[in-house]
Amino acid sequence: MPYSYANKTVVLGVTGGIAIYKVPDLIRRLKKRGLNVEVVMTKSAQEFITPLTFKEVSENPVHLEMFSHPSQWRVAHISLARKADLLAIIPATANIIGKIASGIADDLLSTTVMATEAPVLLGPAMNSAMYNNPVVQKNLSVLRELGYRVLPSESGEMLCGEVGAGRLPGLEVIEEEILRLLTPQDLAGKKVLITAGPTREYIDPVRFISNASSGRMGYALAQDAYRRGAEVTLISGPTELPAPVGVKRIFIRSTLELYEQVMAEYEKYDIFIMSAAPADFRPETVFPEKVKKTGATAEKLQALSLLPNPDIAKKLGEIKGHRFLVIFAAETEDLLKNARAKLVSKRGDLVIANNLRDEGAGFAGLTNKVTMLTAEESRELPLLSKEEVAKEINSAILRRLNHQSLLEDEDELQK
Repeated sequence: MPYSYANKTVVLGVTGGIAIYKVPDLIRRLKKRGLNVEVVMTKSAQEFITPLTFKEVSENPVHLEMFSHPSQWRVAHISLARKADLLAIIPATANIIGKIASGIADDLLSTTVMATEAPVLLGPAMNSAMYNNPVVQKNLSVLRELGYRVLPSESGEMLCGEVGAGRLPGLEVIEEEILRLLTPQDLAGKKVLITAGPTREYIDPVRFISNASSGRMGYALAQDAYRRGAEVTLISGPTELPAPVGVKRIFIRSTLELYEQVMAEYEKYDIFIMSAAPADFRPETVFPEKVKKTGATAEKLQALSLLPNPDIAKKLGEIKGHRFLVIFAAETEDLLKNARAKLVSKRGDLVIANNLRDEGAGFAGLTNKVTMLTAEESRELPLLSKEEVAKEINSAILRRLNHQSLLEDEDELQK
């Protein structure tokens, strides 16, 4: 079965920085993932936000003092240290960074850090002058060398009006790093090339041939592969989706551009996932100006001639060698027959097929319903979010790379 965040605990240390106002929203994001969040506040943090706020958002008691629960036999910092699957300090002030780097443990948060064997993530946030202070930078360098994960700060305008480095990254960046640290790194060492979204074949400056692909499936695959430790490049057609955190994104517009980019990049990668929906044809003639409904060019538009575009997946199948190729088959009839024909003709290793007539499947939506096929077997998945489908597809790739069947955990999925 693909990984799950259920029953995972994030111990979230909160220190006294102005960026603390972002933390309640971060907790909400983590809770939506199914994570249990236990908040530890320093005294200075309590000057900015009351513990009650974090209690309500996390739905857990907030931990404030090492010896505040004398009725419990377990010492607070040891209990939290053992409970944590990840310890994150957001925001991390210069003070807590200096304490940890120096081995000082004089409050609940710093002693919990010293006692835990879980990964520790730090999100530095402070005035740019403090952040650039050589002492702070040395402490951060020491912590990185010791294996602590330190989020890169962002540059921009501070609350004090100064401009520079030291801002806390966006919540999407923090959330993604937390998820990656909680995800099995079963794709570590792999390089994955993914295509996503539609292409556009322009007829004139305002009209083009395209389709309804949103790119969501490919973007979900890219984000999941990154969480699992892969180095990921996403070649994307036109879409309004934000770039997946940690993923290199290359924009293209036409199918020829997509073909050229894939051919330029493919030798660097171990796994290809061709989830884009490139246009199969392009206009033979592209008009330099907008074609009017009436006039000499209108007749040419009515007799529009099309040329076939290159079949990118088929070309990869011919040259891939030992690399693993995943292709997609969006069909409206004879799903399995047509998908298997594509698997053979394009020399793929795995084909992901969906019937565009199935409710909730196919382009643009947030869900998908797919069948995964190899030369030997097939596995139909129920209707799932595209994020869950991405987990299933990447898990299937790993199973095939390890010479395992797609069907061995079928019973688990039905549960």
